[in-house]
Amino acid sequence: MELAAQVGTLLKAHGMMLATAESCTGGGVAQAVTEVAGSSAWFERGFVTYSNLSKQQMLGVSETTLRQHGAVSEMTVREMVAGALQHSAAQVALAVSGIAGPDGGTPDKPVGTVWFAWGIRHGEILAQRCQLGGNRAEVRIQAVSIALRGVVNLLNTSTESA
Repeated sequence: MELAAQVGTLLKAHGMMLATAESCTGGGVAQAVTEVAGSSAWFERGFVTYSNLSKQQMLGVSETTLRQHGAVSEMTVREMVAGALQHSAAQVALAVSGIAGPDGGTPDKPVGTVWFAWGIRHGEILAQRCQLGGNRAEVRIQAVSIALRGVVNLLNTSTESA
């Protein structure tokens, strides 16, 4: 995937490594980046935290956050990024949590609702909500691309070199 290679080029240029915290993509972002030869130079680790319990245990997402906002929320993906940075040696992290379908949607969070977050260690965490169309596989593929594009945007706008 060309986008994953671009992420790698930017991370190497900044002397940084990436950690991923994924839910609805089930490790799809980590798979995309590890398909790039030499990604071990810039990909530190991936967390696949599909259940709420795994988000709490592996990333330190608050039970209160999950109860009050749900797994598919801005607060949760922000905490997922913070946890990925805290529990890794990476300087950059991304998080993705959503409802890929075909079931699980609600009026407030219909199928295709996906929250993303990106952050640099000791920097601000950016978050974005997207409403994606298509079937389960299409939602997941789009989410992987948006997650990677967010890293590119973050690194292109950041002058920090952690």
